[in-house]
Amino acid sequence: MGIRPTLTLWATFAAVIALSLPGIATSQTISRSGDKATTQRKGSGLPIPRFASLRSDEVNVRAGPGTRYPIEWVFRRKALPVEIVAEYENYRKIRDWQGASGWVHQSLLSGKRSFIVSSKAASVHKTPAVSAEIVARLEPEVMGEIRSCTGDWCRVRVSNVTGWIQRTSMWGVYKSEPIN
Repeated sequence: MGIRPTLTLWATFAAVIALSLPGIATSQTISRSGDKATTQRKGSGLPIPRFASLRSDEVNVRAGPGTRYPIEWVFRRKALPVEIVAEYENYRKIRDWQGASGWVHQSLLSGKRSFIVSSKAASVHKTPAVSAEIVARLEPEVMGEIRSCTGDWCRVRVSNVTGWIQRTSMWGVYKSEPIN
């Protein structure tokens, strides 16, 4: 009988502490699924998966969503396209064109759309047609900026060359995703 009030007191104390810590009550929501309580952290609200690009020449990729997780590797290629596959607070789990994945802080990502030629050389055409004049040939791992996409073609810029490339020749855009 003397133990129950002590447990209740500790539970009340823990609840007061949890509510008084900054961000605890506002950064998460608790929902019940059957008998289990699950915690969901708020993200950006944007659709997942989606493409983005690296904002910096040096981006640490971590094992988990936070600075307490070790750095697994460092990207050293600004504007590299990446796919955001998950979110946790200010961290985004990304996947690169070769399938490697890890967590980066959202401030290291940009909404600018870019592409990379992933496997074999790709042709940049003057207009969006296979029969159109070829203005450039891009080798694998060449990157560029996506200006717009319609149908099977995307208008791109690589260095000072602008033209059209087939979606299937690059990585960084979904099959039927419109980009304006």
